Amino acid sequence: MRTLFLFLLLFPLISPAQEKAPEILPVEIQIITATLPLPQEERAGAMVYGYNAGGEFILLREGTNNMVCIADNPNREGISVSCYSKRLEPFMARGRELNAEGKSQEERTAIRGQEIASGKLAMPKEPSMLYVYFGKDEDYDPTTGQLENGKFRYVIYTPFATTESTGLPDKPHAPGMPWLMDPGTHRAHIMVGPFN
Repeated sequence: MRTLFLFLLLFPLISPAQEKAPEILPVEIQIITATLPLPQEERAGAMVYGYNAGGEFILLREGTNNMVCIADNPNREGISVSCYSKRLEPFMARGRELNAEGKSQEERTAIRGQEIASGKLAMPKEPSMLYVYFGKDEDYDPTTGQLENGKFRYVIYTPFATTESTGLPDKPHAPGMPWLMDPGTHRAHIMVGPFN
């Protein structure tokens, strides 16, 4: 018993609250990774959101073009970054606000839908692009910000589009084919990929 007591003094049990915090990568690495979904010529001008040393979600860099990128969330398994048209920023920013307030996905969808219907929240009338690039942790180099073997998913927001107005099905019937998700709603968007 005394041996166990001495062991616990020297090597106290680690509670979940004491577990090692996720590593926050340097700002320049976060920016490199966050902009991977974009063509090379658009990366330097994109606005980028990411994380500070305390793990808080912040603006890392102001942008000069029409794209906004989101760095990988260090609290989630795998690597996933996205970039989208700046015209979608009010919609995306409102979603982040509601998420920070603890609203569920269902609540966020309902609230933004009501705000768009009332005119309080702007949503682009033209199709607006979102690119997602994702992969495995073991394929990621945190010293360069590069991800090998990543896959793309393309999302084209087309608010209130329907299967009738687009000719697209509401579910895919072949790998990588475009299809319309949430047809007829403010969240209607065309999904494309990945192909495998």
